[in-house]
Amino acid sequence: MSLVDLHTHTTASDGTDTPAQLMALAKEAGLVAVAVTDHDTVSGLDEAEAAGRELGVELVRGCELSCITDMGEAHILGLWLPHDIAPVQKKLRWLQQKRTERNVAIVDRLQALGLDISMDEVLRVARGESVGRPHIASVLLRKGYVRNSREVFQKYLGSGGRAYIPRTVLGAEEAVHLLASQGATVSLAHPLHWKISPDNLAKLVARLKDAGLSAIEAWYSEHSAADVRVCLELARRFDLGVSGGSDYHGSNKPAIALGVGYGSLRVHKSVLDDLRARRRAGA
Repeated sequence: MSLVDLHTHTTASDGTDTPAQLMALAKEAGLVAVAVTDHDTVSGLDEAEAAGRELGVELVRGCELSCITDMGEAHILGLWLPHDIAPVQKKLRWLQQKRTERNVAIVDRLQALGLDISMDEVLRVARGESVGRPHIASVLLRKGYVRNSREVFQKYLGSGGRAYIPRTVLGAEEAVHLLASQGATVSLAHPLHWKISPDNLAKLVARLKDAGLSAIEAWYSEHSAADVRVCLELARRFDLGVSGGSDYHGSNKPAIALGVGYGSLRVHKSVLDDLRARRRAGA
């Protein structure tokens, strides 16, 4: 059985494996293809692609964009990004600048609360281009200010935390259109992980399809069998492709393994083949 994983992260954003290491792990896991979908950056794709060629593992060039809707935050995956994506790069640079400003402001708040932390420490932990709250959390954990990741987000970095600052993100339709305009297959990530009513989810999918959405992520580490059925029905109803992936982050999400999620995830190569066929058909 040939398996794939179409949702993964590396040190280019908030994962802990370099792009080359991730491709090596994919080879060890017996995966035939992997999509690297780092947050708001494509900086790891060339390294992953080169490693994949050497190892015989297909890379699907991708990224994941956070965006806002009138019902809260959503995540959008772009798959099969071309090598030259100047308009996307311009928007990604803007998002990176906003992310940097937010990180500095969070660190400033933590310092004002009496915590000994600096941006230099955060950057040393991050190593990649897309620095975020997981890297700040790692510093706080290492210094013993909290006992675990759950506590650090509850106490400081989550939406109710003492150092929380909202981030600047794209509107959902803008994010979808941006990726679709570059020829990407655009997928709504983990839609049932996001707790909204079925009716509101269907309305959102309808709006995003009008903006260029072409797929929905049905198979996901935190989707139940019932969640998968909901996603498959939405895909059928709106004539969308179906994707799937683990959302692997390395040791930043230690319970999620590449390709198998919590252990039971299986995304068959036929999923990749069907998405590729839809691309050829212009769907």
